[in-house]
Amino acid sequence: MSNLSSQGSRGYLSSAKIGRESVLEIRSPESARPVAPRTPEAPQVVQAFIYRHRPFFVLVGVLLAQLMLLSAQITRSRNESVAKVWAEAALSPFERSLRGLADVIGGVWHGLRDVTVAEQQNRELRAQLAAGETRIQQLSEESAENERLRTLLDYKARAPYSTVAAEVIGSSPGEGSSTVLIDKGSDYHFSADLAVITPDGAAGKLTAVFPHTAQVLLLTDAAAGAGGMLDKSRAQGVLKGLGRGTCRLDYLMNGEAVTAGDLVVTSGLDQVFPKGLPIGRVLKVSEGNIYKNIVVKPAVALDRLEEVLVVIPGASTPEEAKVTK
Repeated sequence: MSNLSSQGSRGYLSSAKIGRESVLEIRSPESARPVAPRTPEAPQVVQAFIYRHRPFFVLVGVLLAQLMLLSAQITRSRNESVAKVWAEAALSPFERSLRGLADVIGGVWHGLRDVTVAEQQNRELRAQLAAGETRIQQLSEESAENERLRTLLDYKARAPYSTVAAEVIGSSPGEGSSTVLIDKGSDYHFSADLAVITPDGAAGKLTAVFPHTAQVLLLTDAAAGAGGMLDKSRAQGVLKGLGRGTCRLDYLMNGEAVTAGDLVVTSGLDQVFPKGLPIGRVLKVSEGNIYKNIVVKPAVALDRLEEVLVVIPGASTPEEAKVTK
């Protein structure tokens, strides 16, 4: 009887469990959907395929190994193995590509090296050209200086008065002043008011003398003056500087015949310049109240002086020398 009761209780429990599961299945929304079978993943499929056909793959591997051994042993007519031939055939395109790339790189390298060498040569040639041009300029300057000195010495030899050659080493910085500095002074027995000339004519006079230098006041300075006269009519006047690269000849009456281009020379009355030295030519002339207004352009390029002659007093004038001869 106890067995019957236990069996009845177990049946009751199983039926109750079955009832709960059926209720859960009815209430669960997912129970109404059909469950799809799970598909194996790709690696598992490949692994299973290889495992099933393992003898076939082993056979293929063995055949390839035998083929490689045979190709290594078989030789061609040139005693070359088939493997070597195949390797050469497989690797020759890469070898040709690498060789072509190496040739291109080598060509570019040689080109860059040639360009560098050419640039270096161009720099050297430009430096040589610059040095040559500088040397030519120096030689040209020396030639011009020699020509000026030759002319100066020829004039010094022909002049009837004693002179000392000097070099201009400086000029006045101001526009209103027209003075230059020469490289000789009291060491050559220079003194103030000595005439300074060039082969082209009168230039100025010494105003200040130092031990080794001297200052020259040019004829164009506003403070300069000299005795002058017209070479053609011999009419005399006083030459004064205008300070603008020109001079004027004063105290010639309006009745004097003066035309542009007439030569003006030193009169010698100032006791500084020898008589008969060219001063300049008449640039323009006009009538004044009593005296003519005469502008004179100096015969000497006073703004380009480089070498001059200082006249030493005590010698005869050009006019006296002509009379003596």
